[in-house]
Amino acid sequence: MSHDSAWLDELAWDKDGLIPAIAQDAETNDVLMFAWMNRDALARTVETGEAVYFSRSRGRLWHKGEESGHTQKIREIRIDCDNDVVLLKIEQVGGIACHTGRRSCFFQKYLADGRWEAVDPVLKDPKDIYK
Repeated sequence: MSHDSAWLDELAWDKDGLIPAIAQDAETNDVLMFAWMNRDALARTVETGEAVYFSRSRGRLWHKGEESGHTQKIREIRIDCDNDVVLLKIEQVGGIACHTGRRSCFFQKYLADGRWEAVDPVLKDPKDIYK
C-alpha cells in the first residue's frame, strides 16, 4: 500500500473489523446508500478513487459497480466526530446507486397509516442492469 497506514489506525473499527460507510451525492448531498468497509476496502477506495466496500453477505470486497457499471467516484472522504463512521462524498456514475434501479437505496417512506411505500421511481430495470 502506498500510504502509511496510521490514518487507518485512527478509526474505531468494530469487533469484526468493520466500519459503517455512507455514500452521499457530492453535488446534492442526497444520501444514496449505506454499506460496510474493512481496512482493505477503505485503503483500496483511497488508492483507486472509487468506492470499494466489504460485502458481509458475500464475505469479500465489493467494488461498487463491478457488475452494474454504476461505480462511485470519490470526491471527498470524511469521518465523524467519534471516528466510527465514514462519509464518502461521491459522484454516482449512471445516476443509480441502488440494485433496484433507483437513484438511492432510501426510496421507501413511512406513511402515517403505518406502512412503507416506495416513493422514488425505478430509473432502469434491474434486469437491464445485471446481466
